[in-house]
Amino acid sequence: PGTRNVVNRRGGRITNLRRSSTALRHERALSSMEVSCPVVKNILLLDSEGKRVAVKYYTDDWDTLASKLAFEKSIFTKTQRSNSRAEVEIGMFDGYIVVYKFISDLHFFVTGGENENELILATVLQGFFDAVSTLLRNNVEKRTALENLDLILLCIDEMVDGGIVLETESSSITGRVSMRGSDIDAPLAEQ
Repeated sequence: PGTRNVVNRRGGRITNLRRSSTALRHERALSSMEVSCPVVKNILLLDSEGKRVAVKYYTDDWDTLASKLAFEKSIFTKTQRSNSRAEVEIGMFDGYIVVYKFISDLHFFVTGGENENELILATVLQGFFDAVSTLLRNNVEKRTALENLDLILLCIDEMVDGGIVLETESSSITGRVSMRGSDIDAPLAEQ
């Protein structure tokens, strides 16, 4: 490896060309480089008591309902005394990066792996929060969220698919959710 035989057109001789070690390292790095997309482990919307409002898990890290509920309770307990009402907060919990924000009686969480980019997770959370706020007409509270749970779940589906982040721009998310929400009311023949 690292050598290559080349036919010299003038003399018809075969010469041995040796690639530089730098070129070989660069080629190996490019061939072994993996393209990675931001991955979200879960999106949680909990109330002020730590109970579920809307949740979506994308990995098998929590394979049972009991483990999911335990994780939610653990995160809620560790963050409930935090004052993250104005800004997104970032924390490390049980080997996961968790970004969170609270408003009124709702707690928004986005979880990623320990090697995930915190800024991307914070952007996902802020996009989710802004989209929900717009869809609920700035009346972000548990009662309104439960009355519009279908819109919140559509919002999550428009943002993340199978853990892969698709969209973080709240205006795009709300536009798509509004279109899909209007299709629900339309007769089946017009959809």
